[in-house]
Amino acid sequence: MTQMKRDLTLAIIFVSALGAAVMLSRWLDNRRTSTAARFGEEQLYLDGATARRLTLGFNGLAADWYWMRSLQYLGRKIVNYQDTHAGEFQLNDLSTLELRLLPQLLQVTTTLDPQFIAAYEYGAVILPEVNREAAVSLLNQGIAANPSSWRLYQHLGYIYWQNQDYEKAGETYATGARLPGAPAWMTAMAARMKAERGSRDAAREMYRHLGESSSDNAIKEMVAHQIMRLDALDERDVIRKLIGDFRGETGRCPQTWRELANRFHGTHLRIDSLSNAPVDPTDLPYRLTNNGCDVDLDPYSKVSR
Repeated sequence: MTQMKRDLTLAIIFVSALGAAVMLSRWLDNRRTSTAARFGEEQLYLDGATARRLTLGFNGLAADWYWMRSLQYLGRKIVNYQDTHAGEFQLNDLSTLELRLLPQLLQVTTTLDPQFIAAYEYGAVILPEVNREAAVSLLNQGIAANPSSWRLYQHLGYIYWQNQDYEKAGETYATGARLPGAPAWMTAMAARMKAERGSRDAAREMYRHLGESSSDNAIKEMVAHQIMRLDALDERDVIRKLIGDFRGETGRCPQTWRELANRFHGTHLRIDSLSNAPVDPTDLPYRLTNNGCDVDLDPYSKVSR
């Protein structure tokens, strides 16, 4: 009974402390909002190590709370951006959001719960555009705490690849490939990093495996947008070659898509039956630019530039 009373007392103390922390955090958030225009965002008042000491052994619950704060923080930033710019926001363009607190929020989350794999994966995809050093640090922290997780090596390799550090990307994939349970494609990706480096085919395979190994909808959405971007780049290369061939034969650039209609056969381009225009991965027609000598996306296309 004495032990049960002690546990109950500790639980009550923790719940009370967590409730007070939530109220204090909301009050501080409100104060930050009112002064953000003049001073920008402040730092978190607790770092990971301090938060871990104060949670009295309820680290998992506290980690979940900081994890939710991380998601809400990004969500509020996106909503504010949409309200200010009156338009849609694409998840793969985070540089405009000024996510100064996100690295700290994820660091506290994973310090409280070093086995929180979802937080590491989220950080690997979101943080590189915010703070690449923080992203690498977070993944190395995750690997140190979870040395048998090949997925963390996959995500760290992805960060290095994004930074065009193909040697480190290849080494990281190769190290992860040696872990028990690692899929065979990890070894293949290590080889591709060294052989093909920044090729679109290597990028497409990178994103495909990233999407397949994650259950996070935000990551899957980002992967889908990136693959559409790569497909659109390939399609525009094909169209530019057709334009070049037409110009070489006629001495001028095509003024309408109908002039290229016979050349689309066998190219795997998808063609709009009414306008004869090739369409992008979102089914919007490409447009001829520069007096018909080049091709570009429709201004309303959701394909990333």
